[in-house]
Amino acid sequence: MPNDSATIMFVHGAWHGSWCWDTVRSRLDAEGIATAAVENPSVANAPSDLHADGDNLRRALDAIGRPVLLVGHSYGGAVITDAGAHPAVRRLVYLTAFALDAGESVVENGLTGGEDMQLAGALQFEGDVITVEPKSVTDFFYHDCAPDVAAAAGAQLRPMSLAAMGGVPRAVAWRERPSTYVVCTDDRAIPVALQQSCAARIGDVVELPTSHSPFLSRPDDLARLLAELARS
Repeated sequence: MPNDSATIMFVHGAWHGSWCWDTVRSRLDAEGIATAAVENPSVANAPSDLHADGDNLRRALDAIGRPVLLVGHSYGGAVITDAGAHPAVRRLVYLTAFALDAGESVVENGLTGGEDMQLAGALQFEGDVITVEPKSVTDFFYHDCAPDVAAAAGAQLRPMSLAAMGGVPRAVAWRERPSTYVVCTDDRAIPVALQQSCAARIGDVVELPTSHSPFLSRPDDLARLLAELARS
């Protein structure tokens, strides 16, 4: 059966891996929508930096050979900003993600609304990587997930590169490609006000009543939204 939808490429955030998209990808596969996901070197091979993540994503996009809907979660927003002007990309989706402008990084930017970010107090700095204290992981990332899902996800988190958090994108893809911002209104990791500041740059905004991790807590809703965008 012909399928004119874009391939959905997923870019995970800090501490996570491509595994976090598995449930959503299975829903999309059942709908006949092709998907792919990258492993950011900033986690897989920490302490790699943002530019290594961007180059890794570009190589993955080179291999697709068809139009792409590019989805970045959290820190992954910086990665799709850096690499998302690739010719294959038709639309960007920022999922409670950092929509950085020129000269900005995740830790230093002109965005407002992050002044009360509580996640900062749970971060542990160990040389050139950052981790999240284990007792805080569920509360910040997975509080609306089933307990077994939250526990399994938390067990898979890995150290994140400190250098990547300070990396500046080499391009600003949301200025060059149509984009959508998904605000997660029950997010305890990235304050809603900070998400709204990012979303104001993007323009096209959708809300989901979820935590920081709708790919685990509301996979059906997220898959439905992405399927609509991939087919549009």
